[in-house]
Amino acid sequence: MLAISHFVVQILTFSYIRQCSAAKSGTFDLLTYNIAGLPSFLEDNGIPGDKSTNAGSIGAKFAQYGYDVIHVQEDFAYHSDLYKTDNHPFRTGTSGNVPFGSGLNTLSKYNWNTFDRVTWDTCFLNMADCLTPKGFTFMRLGLPGDVQVDLYNLHSDAGDDQGDKDARRADDNQLLSYIKANSVGRAVVIAGDMNDRYTESGRSIDILINAGFKDSWIELAKGGVEPVEGSNNIDCNIPAGTNNCEDVDKIFYRSGDSVSLSALDYRHESTKFEQSNGDRLSDHNPILVEFAWSAA
Repeated sequence: MLAISHFVVQILTFSYIRQCSAAKSGTFDLLTYNIAGLPSFLEDNGIPGDKSTNAGSIGAKFAQYGYDVIHVQEDFAYHSDLYKTDNHPFRTGTSGNVPFGSGLNTLSKYNWNTFDRVTWDTCFLNMADCLTPKGFTFMRLGLPGDVQVDLYNLHSDAGDDQGDKDARRADDNQLLSYIKANSVGRAVVIAGDMNDRYTESGRSIDILINAGFKDSWIELAKGGVEPVEGSNNIDCNIPAGTNNCEDVDKIFYRSGDSVSLSALDYRHESTKFEQSNGDRLSDHNPILVEFAWSAA
């Protein structure tokens, strides 16, 4: 009897160790997608079809493909259509339509215990950036084993005028200041529509790079080599036929003191987000990065 009891204890102990070990590492994927949800009477985004129907199709595809975390931008007028067809258990509530909301929302398989919406202090009016409270959201995502990763979803100032570039630089500095105040020593993922390119003269992306963040596109699609500032754009088609082209939508990340992150895969999900007749659903490509995480 003692031998059997000892054997049972060994099995239970081994099972517990396996569970603890399993909770110390894992993977998750994150999709960022500007869904072109401005009211159609203001902007059709060059997208064929009905925007309400398109938003419902996007939500259905979110559910179909079961992404772990989804950041959306320009989720304005058709938010209810998007959420009606999606089935993610954790979703941020809308901050409202134009001109009240930021259009930033997150849909997730994992819950979070902190959430904040922040409006940019600086905007430049020429691309109607000041007509909505553009900015970023912050959440502390909970992964298995009580592991936490800080997520930022953003939509930066648009346009190519000097005022736009100055506003984007101010945006990135404001974001970095917030991260320094709220995510000290923590693993962080920054994703969204940055409205900036490496080839852009006067780019502000370097602010994040110099602060220790890695760009998953540079790391996985470009072999670690950044395009030269001021060189010819390598813009992506929609849908993108290659990962070598550059989107304004980007995913940056860094590890923390107790949680390490590494990017495993970078890819466009564009061909999954098409209307039944093959037309695109948005004027942006959806971008997916799969991350591996490990806890100390």
